[in-house]
Parts: sequence; structure tokens; C-alpha cells
Amino acid sequence: MSGMPAPGVTTSPFSALHHGDVPLLLPNAWDHASAVAMARQGFPAVGTTSLAAAAAAGLPDGTGATRDRTLELALTLGTQPFLLSVDAENGFSDDPDEVAEFACRLAAAGVAGVNLEDGMGAVDRHAAKIEAVKAAAPGLFVNARTDTYWLGGHDEGETLSRLDAYQQAGADGVFVPGLADERRIAALVGRIGVPLNILYSPTGPTVARLASLGVARVSLGSLLYRRALGAALEALDEIGAGRPVSGRTPTYAQTLELAAPTPAGR
Repeated sequence: MSGMPAPGVTTSPFSALHHGDVPLLLPNAWDHASAVAMARQGFPAVGTTSLAAAAAAGLPDGTGATRDRTLELALTLGTQPFLLSVDAENGFSDDPDEVAEFACRLAAAGVAGVNLEDGMGAVDRHAAKIEAVKAAAPGLFVNARTDTYWLGGHDEGETLSRLDAYQQAGADGVFVPGLADERRIAALVGRIGVPLNILYSPTGPTVARLASLGVARVSLGSLLYRRALGAALEALDEIGAGRPVSGRTPTYAQTLELAAPTPAGR
């Protein structure tokens, strides 16, 4: 996992986090407060999660409905003192030029990386999106996601062929959510030439185990958002049952400190 980036890939502080002695553990936020709170826990980089961003806004995930919400998050968080990676679904378009234009807007907002998912669509089309983004915003770290394990039939050969195509198109890293089998993870690490991103699962390998397999980045996806919803429901149950509310609860003042500063003149 450690070592220098492969020739031709992005070299940046965010990229460097993928080439350290331990994996980049990337928490995924859904608004300003959650992102700032995570960064204050000591995480140098924070990602967004499309499911949480969609659900929080009352929108469906994976349909392109969160394009404006995603850009709003980028504009809000891109200038914060932590590195930001944005989950951009499939780029919100099938047109590589439109995806590249959106990526340029993210980069201009201060975003360090972008996640682009193939949704099991045409390999050539997704590769063309990656190539267009790298040409238009070369400093943006492109994490190319394939959904062969998330949506497909867990085909190792197809996974590798897709990842090969995305690497050739210029992807800086690759992401295979849903992959939890240690043997297959280790095999992928040995075959690909860029950092491998794995989605953490509470029932899968630990972060330490993923590190030993050579995984460079471990994302939490929508887990924290879903846990936050679960904690709220548990608190309601406890209050209704007359029990003390358990768990960690920030104070009003601590929560207020997470608000974005008011622009000058307002």
C-alpha cells in the first residue's frame, strides 16, 4: 500500500493520503455540521455520501436528483480546513463533457477528489467520463467506482476488466463497494496499479485487516448517517420508556460551534 503514486496519476495532499503506512479512513458527511464534526475528530479528509445527501433533502439516491445539492455541499465545504472528496454518483450525466464541466465546478470550489460510479453501465462511457474529467481538472483525484459487487454478480473477471479500463482512462484510485472477501481483495490489490478503496462493513474485515491486505482507502459511505438516524430513534424509545438517554450527545453550544460563519455584511 505504501510507496509513490503510479506515473501519470494526481499528486496532491489528498493523493498522498492514499500512499501512507495506514489506509485513509474516510468518514462520509451529509451537511456542514457533520463534516466539521468529523474533521474535528482528527480526520484530515472527509467525503460526502450521496444516499445521505439525498435522504436529508428528501430526494431519491442514484437518479441524478442531487446534482444541485451536491454542488451546494461542495461550495459549503470546499473551503474548510480539511480535504474534501465528493460523491458525484455517475457524474450526473451520460455526456463526458457535462461530467467534466461539473468536475471543474467542484475543483473550483476547493474539492480535492471525486467519486464516479459506473452503475454497471457501459465501460467505454464511464472510461470516457474519467478521461474527460482528468483532462479538464487534472488536479482532482478521481476515484473510479465499479458496481460489479454492489449491483452485479460478483464477477471477478468483469471487475478486473472494468478497473483496468478506468485506470487506463486516468483514474487515480478505484472503488469496489460490496467487496468483503479477503482473498478477492488481496488478489485485486496485487493486480491493479492504483490505490484500492473498500467500503467498510460492520460484518466485514476490520480496518486493520484491510490494511494488512493492502487496501489504501476505507470509506464509511452512508453508515454514519444511518447510525445517526438509528440513534435518534433509540433516543425516542428511551424517552418514551422513561429511561435515561444513552450515547454521546453534543451540547447545544457544541453544536452551535459547527455552524458555518455568517458572511461579512450580513
